[in-house]
Amino acid sequence: MWFRKSVQEAAFLIVGLGNPGLEYRYSRHNFGFMVIDALADHWSVQLKKIKFKAVIAEDRFKGSKVILAKPLTYMNESGRSVAPLLRFYKCPPENMLVIHDDLDLPLGTLRIRPAGSTAGQRGMESITKLIGSQEFPRMRLGISRPPGQMDPKDYVLKKFLPAEEELKKIVINQAIEAVETFVSEGLTKAMNKYNGEVA
Repeated sequence: MWFRKSVQEAAFLIVGLGNPGLEYRYSRHNFGFMVIDALADHWSVQLKKIKFKAVIAEDRFKGSKVILAKPLTYMNESGRSVAPLLRFYKCPPENMLVIHDDLDLPLGTLRIRPAGSTAGQRGMESITKLIGSQEFPRMRLGISRPPGQMDPKDYVLKKFLPAEEELKKIVINQAIEAVETFVSEGLTKAMNKYNGEVA
């Protein structure tokens, strides 16, 4: 009983992946950052505190402590920030949700999973390596495959097209609702309600 209560009251860590710097701010690879920024605005909190190479904000939602975090390590080394945050806040892995872009899903698709492989996403590879587990929830946001022969490494650093902006905003709003459901009602409810195409 004591263990169950302590897990229930544990903090939630919501991590968005991306690259720091103005040149990357609106790139497809920063979709995770965009969700955290929008969520902070939605909750009227400021991402300004620096801890373990991340900019963070702490808040409460429906009675639960929630930490929003954007690693400042660059995507490929995200684990250097996430692993110490997880330890410091004594957050059980099942209470951490990592939000990131995904080339293999079309734009307009949001997919939440309780665990799984990194699917080649470098930020996720860094996190799983440094926390020593793939057993934590993640939210994948589709950005579609690059057109023609464009190198995926170049594609992910490009901005969304003007014609894609409205759909991007819809995805971000759905992601905010999914995070709130994850914190207040659990992972299964969030998956059942929000997995799939948002529009």
